[in-house]
Amino acid sequence: MSDVFNNVSVNKTANVYFDGKCVSHTITLADGTRKSVGVILPSTLTFNVGVPEIMELLAGKGRVQVSGGEWQNFEGVFTFNVPENGSFIIEVSDTVHYVCHFG
Repeated sequence: MSDVFNNVSVNKTANVYFDGKCVSHTITLADGTRKSVGVILPSTLTFNVGVPEIMELLAGKGRVQVSGGEWQNFEGVFTFNVPENGSFIIEVSDTVHYVCHFG
């Protein structure tokens, strides 16, 4: 996946979750595709999703469990898929930078 998104619109208002432990901005590409770009600070968080998501982790360290599956350790670049109406638990020990690709 590319390191840069060209020709995008950025929602200026941040999405702030879990008392500021996860902060992102929504971007919209020229073709209408939406993504979020953000950070997760050291914490343990549970996310419930409605549409399928691809979580592209760009930096950070921790572990993740998708929809009750096996725990997966990560450090640095790591990608995982979350199914429609699924969930994931992420334990972050070093701040995660991510892109969430929706549905």
